[in-house]
Amino acid sequence: MAFHTSTAEGPIDFINAFDLEQMAQKVIPKGAFGYIASGAGDTFTLHENIRSFNHKLIVPHTLRDVENPSTETIFNGDTLSSPLIMAPVAAHKLANVQGEIASAKGVHEFGSLYTTSSYSSTDLPEITETLQGTPHWFQFYFSKDDGINRHIMDHVKEQGIKAIVLTADATVGGNRETDARNGFVFPVGMPIVQEYLPDGAGKTMDFVYKSAKQKLSPKDVEFIAQYSGLPVYVKGPQSKEDVDIALSAGASGIWVTNHGGRQLDGGPAAFDSLQEVAEAVDKRVPIVFDSGIRRGQHVFKALASGADLVALGRPAIYGLALGGSIGVRQAFEKINDELKMVMQLAGTQTIEDVKNVTLRHNPYDPSVQYDVNELRLY
Repeated sequence: MAFHTSTAEGPIDFINAFDLEQMAQKVIPKGAFGYIASGAGDTFTLHENIRSFNHKLIVPHTLRDVENPSTETIFNGDTLSSPLIMAPVAAHKLANVQGEIASAKGVHEFGSLYTTSSYSSTDLPEITETLQGTPHWFQFYFSKDDGINRHIMDHVKEQGIKAIVLTADATVGGNRETDARNGFVFPVGMPIVQEYLPDGAGKTMDFVYKSAKQKLSPKDVEFIAQYSGLPVYVKGPQSKEDVDIALSAGASGIWVTNHGGRQLDGGPAAFDSLQEVAEAVDKRVPIVFDSGIRRGQHVFKALASGADLVALGRPAIYGLALGGSIGVRQAFEKINDELKMVMQLAGTQTIEDVKNVTLRHNPYDPSVQYDVNELRLY
């Protein structure tokens, strides 16, 4: 069966990131949209990711001599327009035939950092060329075969990529019931991992995960760091114990995530885990955060809770579906504009000021919060 997806390229008329999801559902084929938007099991953790930001409150401040706050961020010597970066997302061609080329162009024009997934539907050289020097990271799904791992890392180093992000929280696929109901299989190939995932198109996500290494250990972090010579960010720790293991193995950074609620349903919201992880890291290495970012105040709260960079996934892909590279850029700009507004109202001029903010515990009855099931579209 032919796979028909968006060819859009142009400005989108929308108010917020929630609008993007509803609009994107109309243009992305059902199976692909279910894969992108859904979570594991009962989708409890998926929805808690968004709701959990209400566990902490931003205190407005006045008379702070603040005007036109700046989101400019210097990270590892690179100047970024914002601490908001592109999260690794598989197979962008599910949303738009232009795929990662359009996504990379949008992030380049926004002026931030781009992370390529191992399961990209576009090969690395094309993405690197599009980025034109924009900082570029690579998310690594480790193979069972170290020869293949070396080959991929050689490929990564050839492209001038600045860090490797080891996905440690997806050694098996989560209980993706929406994919099962839709009979979803990948209609696009994955050229970066073609050596251990031949004919990736037509495969289920379960097959994809089984083709990667399930039994990860600290030795794998050590191997990647030693062979590549690049900083290794371990993606997935949500507890002090896992932070200690990762840092002892030589991790150069911690990426806090629950895979957007797609792995272990019934687990904690990523924002709640961030606070425990930040305390354990204690500023020894940088922290990247993702999962549930839909608002500028979400970015603000993540930064105030210990994150150095905040990664955007689904909203960028919805922007891609609706407007190509322009839509990706707009998705980032919308959330970043909200962040600037929040910074102004909170009396913070710079991102460093935001990182020094103390959030207030929410004393209110959680029953007054909005019904997240209203956002459930699949």
